[in-house]
Amino acid sequence: YDIGSINASADGVHIHTVLQLAKDGAGRLKISNITCNASIARMHAGFSGTLRKVYEFLSTFIISGMRFLLSQQICPSLEHASLVLLNSLLDTVPVRSDVDEHIGIDYSLLRDPAVSTDTLDLDFKGVFFPRAREDQELENHAVEPVIKETERMVYVAFSEYFFDSAMHAYFQAGVLAIELQGEKVPKDLEVLLRATFFGTIFMQSPAVDAPLRLVLQASAPPRCVIKPSGTSVSVSAFLNISLVPPGRPAVQLSSMAMETKLSAKVFLQGKALRVQLDLRRFRIYSKQSALESLALFSLQAPLKTLLQLTIMPIINERTKKGVQIPLPEGMDFTKEVVTNHAGFLTVGADLHFSKGLREVIEKYRPAPTAPAEPSAEPSAEPSTGPRQL
Repeated sequence: YDIGSINASADGVHIHTVLQLAKDGAGRLKISNITCNASIARMHAGFSGTLRKVYEFLSTFIISGMRFLLSQQICPSLEHASLVLLNSLLDTVPVRSDVDEHIGIDYSLLRDPAVSTDTLDLDFKGVFFPRAREDQELENHAVEPVIKETERMVYVAFSEYFFDSAMHAYFQAGVLAIELQGEKVPKDLEVLLRATFFGTIFMQSPAVDAPLRLVLQASAPPRCVIKPSGTSVSVSAFLNISLVPPGRPAVQLSSMAMETKLSAKVFLQGKALRVQLDLRRFRIYSKQSALESLALFSLQAPLKTLLQLTIMPIINERTKKGVQIPLPEGMDFTKEVVTNHAGFLTVGADLHFSKGLREVIEKYRPAPTAPAEPSAEPSAEPSTGPRQL
């Protein structure tokens, strides 16, 4: 028996690994295979203890055995780290998640990753769907994004289809509608509407003091257009103006068609892609006759003011949360830059690890399986042979 220590070091450690990336059945990025080759050129060891001279005499054999055993442990450790631990980290990337109570988003991969000497290209689906009909998708007619920028660590491209599918999903969910009634209708606009439709209101019973109700609803899914000069959204809607006498059926005064064009500012904040909308152009006309369209001309300016001061803040409040871009837990974007192209835009950013890789892996490390419970009956005699653990 002896007590001592071995202080060892290695030189010329060479590890060559190749990771094979693929998409799994759920469309999530996975490490499907790993090849590994490891070697250690030289090792040095210093011994202590009573039999130090003996160890130094046998050091050639001891060091050779240590070098062999250590090199044999490198690849199994890397395989476990890749196929188990790193895959548990990739499991934190959202593939299909809810945006809000109305729509969800599918971020699943369409095909296996394409790997080159300089880039790793991932082709995500990026489509929204109404939660009531999750299998419904919008046909994609947008241009295929081409990323040429290289200044940032990662680039994410969003085509017009990405935004169109969101608005189509909201339209299918029936939430692209806003109703204003009574005190919610701006006073100046109410006075103007009552003056405009006075003849119609005067002929109704009860009298003109019944509250007004405005219902603004999209008549078709809005469409997004992305150009190098900016992003815009075209919206077709109708505005119904009614009197709502207490305890009596509503009396419709007019139904107007509206065409608006909104400018959209797209930006990235944290992991959320957000959109800020602003009214650019606005036009109303009657669906009944050209004469009524001429009579509605005086309402253009006040209705545009209504949209800017009342409706647009409501819409922007709904889009304030944004949509999360899929990233593993503990990883965030920094130095974000948004660039418009013809038919798509790109978001470039550097990556920042807000949590340590080990911390995230330990959090999602698979729990060890519980050992089998021992038998309740004690054995008659202790076994003297080897036992399987």
